[in-house]
Amino acid sequence: MDSYTFIAEEQDMDKRIDTFLSSELEEHSRSFIQKLIMEQNVHVNHKSIKSNYKLKVHDIIDCVLPDPQPLEILGEPISLDILYEDMDIIVINKPQNFVVHPAPGHYSGTLVNALLYHCAHELSGINGVLRPGIVHRIDKDTSGVLMVAKNNVAHQALASQLKDHSITRKYNAVVFHPIKEDQGTVNAPIARHPIDRKKMTVTTKNSKNAITHYTVLERFHRFTHIEAQLETGRTHQIRVHMTHIGHPLLGDPVYGPKSQPFSLQGQALHARILGFIHPRTNEYMEFEAPFPTYFTSLLEKLRKM
Repeated sequence: MDSYTFIAEEQDMDKRIDTFLSSELEEHSRSFIQKLIMEQNVHVNHKSIKSNYKLKVHDIIDCVLPDPQPLEILGEPISLDILYEDMDIIVINKPQNFVVHPAPGHYSGTLVNALLYHCAHELSGINGVLRPGIVHRIDKDTSGVLMVAKNNVAHQALASQLKDHSITRKYNAVVFHPIKEDQGTVNAPIARHPIDRKKMTVTTKNSKNAITHYTVLERFHRFTHIEAQLETGRTHQIRVHMTHIGHPLLGDPVYGPKSQPFSLQGQALHARILGFIHPRTNEYMEFEAPFPTYFTSLLEKLRKM
């Protein structure tokens, strides 16, 4: 059980309590916060409140997060495209429209379910029952290479490299509008969107440093094919950064325009290259996931326009 205490400041005046807590506890959804309030796990000035309570300066907010209920995630015989595997790690080429780990209301059919079956439950436990072995993730609609840890020692070593920004991560994407310069860098901090909790946004408030380097590979009439290399790894980083500079990803249902050509199932984003130091041998290893059919077909269509 975790407990938090916050004191409302002048900039928090008249904010709804659920909005305030969603920004402070950004790893939790607004619906989760509202459930905490409804179950009287949140008090303001030692009194129960409702989700629409508006804060006053110097309000004392106490919030208790109950321990999660035990949950068993089952292995499922789902086919995996394995690029590499040994006793410490497994590297997967994840297809588009494949969820990485279970979440409330979605406990089956994920990459984790497939990994539990394939690895006979020999996965690191650092990230808990919902994310065994998962060191980093890519979005459901993003395809490409992903590394998984089979034990806690490997997990810690890979997580340390992520923290140090020493892992090579190169993505290919198709974005709206021609980009004039051949390469560039977006250095803009990212945080959870203050209103839409499913989105991230560029902001200086409660944000984390985020850097994306991009190189133009091919220009089309209305679009550009780029390679984006992550220096940091924030949630939705490439999608948010490219939108921030006026080049949202083609097919992006969250950050792109409402009208999307080509009937794509999601953003045209492929994690093509992943490189890291092996946690046991200390040798650098690099893996490449070939373009999926949807991506190559899209490029062929754009070249004919």
